[in-house]
Amino acid sequence: MKKPRISYDKKADVLYFFIKEGAEEDYEEIAPGVGLELGKNGELLGVEILNASKVLGTKPKIKEKIFEPA
Repeated sequence: MKKPRISYDKKADVLYFFIKEGAEEDYEEIAPGVGLELGKNGELLGVEILNASKVLGTKPKIKEKIFEPA
C-alpha cells in the first residue's frame, strides 16, 4: 500500500490527506471542519481538515511535522 500524501495550504489553513485517486462522488462531514471525500462505491479518497491549525492545535510537534515545510 502506498503512503498517503499530505498537503497543507497555509493561506486557506486546509490540511488534506490524499488516500486514493478517483472522482469525488460524495462528501461526508464527520466532525466540525473534518470531512471525508468518497468515491463512486463509497471508497475513501481523502480526508480534508478545514481550519487545520485550530482543529489540530499548534503544539510544537504537530506544527513541525505538518504546518512547517520540510
